[in-house]
Amino acid sequence: MKNLNRQEGFTLIEIAIVLVIIGLLLGGVLKGQELINTARVRAMNNTVDGITAAWFSFQDRYRSFPGDYLDAQSTVTLPGAPAGGDGNGLVDTDSERALVWVHLEAAGYLTGGYTNAAATVLADDYACPPTVCPDNGFGSGMNLSYGTLAQTGAANTHELISGRGVPVEVIAELDRKVDDGSPDSGAMQLGVAGTGWDATAEALCITAASDYELQNPSDNCAAVFRNF
Repeated sequence: MKNLNRQEGFTLIEIAIVLVIIGLLLGGVLKGQELINTARVRAMNNTVDGITAAWFSFQDRYRSFPGDYLDAQSTVTLPGAPAGGDGNGLVDTDSERALVWVHLEAAGYLTGGYTNAAATVLADDYACPPTVCPDNGFGSGMNLSYGTLAQTGAANTHELISGRGVPVEVIAELDRKVDDGSPDSGAMQLGVAGTGWDATAEALCITAASDYELQNPSDNCAAVFRNF
């Protein structure tokens, strides 16, 4: 009878050990997610820096913007490159936006197999195929165009559009790292909806107070870099 009435359970020490193990597991998961996010931010930053360096290096060397370069087909300057742009000093046509990457690769500044001279890219395209534009690391190509796709609606300038599919926490952290951390000011901002990335998707990335939406983070955001 004594054995039947005896109640068994966990001791305080056993419970404490279980809680410690759970804490360690949760800490490891959170730390791993932080490392993944840091790696994503670093990768996107490196991509943007590489494109920026290529853009300005091409300009210094050829005295023209890639894509808009009028003499691109010359065997002396860019051997094997297709015909260039109109030479008006702006990357502002569908064909010139695709030729940006063709010219940069022909000049040796980028690699990626951008050889489709017949390709076209819209000014507000957030879904340029990675075979035509550089991969943003999240499945979409980056687009370089003359216009205004920033939240502030500032004057037209050459902008690098990140392409869609970027987690908002990556954009927010990169903005804090390289700019002012605000989605609607500075040289890096959240993009404005366009082709392949609509207003509904945009609204999920920014709060009513014009902050990055980190409480309910979206995995489909896009940024615009205006330092070109």
